[in-house]
Amino acid sequence: MKLHTDTGAKTSSSALSPRNGSGLKWVRRGIVFLGGMMLLVMMAMTIVDVIGRYVFNSPLAGAGELTELLLVSVIFMGLPAVTLEKEHVTVDLVTARMPLWLERWRILAVGVISTVILGMIGWQLFVHAGQIGAYGDVSTTLRIPISPVAYFCSACTFISAIAALAVSFGPPLQRASKG
Repeated sequence: MKLHTDTGAKTSSSALSPRNGSGLKWVRRGIVFLGGMMLLVMMAMTIVDVIGRYVFNSPLAGAGELTELLLVSVIFMGLPAVTLEKEHVTVDLVTARMPLWLERWRILAVGVISTVILGMIGWQLFVHAGQIGAYGDVSTTLRIPISPVAYFCSACTFISAIAALAVSFGPPLQRASKG
């Protein structure tokens, strides 16, 4: 069993190649930049919290809550970027022995199945965010409303579903025109 990422995403058939429009490349770069900034904020907050806790015996109030909210945001924000680059972890137990002509159909089937599953997850997150909002759920210490974060996660999942569909239809059409 070989565990790897799809290295074919770096070729000219990538969804982010200049021929497919540089708009997606800038979207992905923006997502990655914002995620990196969130990670830096989490790192700085953790450093301040640890120094405050062990040196001054006064931890940063709400650091754990903010870390949780930032972490879930980074994870869900990264989902569309990973999908656009086709960098999800894959296991090629069967696909290594598949005939090459079947590859385009496999990519299409996996993309459609991924779109449906991500759409269902996004929908359930949206429903759950509505329930959280109806309860008026907030974080314990800082009293930050939780539902906007859940809506953000839902939106990122829907965007990832759209990206999965776009990526799955891209390569088969390009390969069909070449062959």
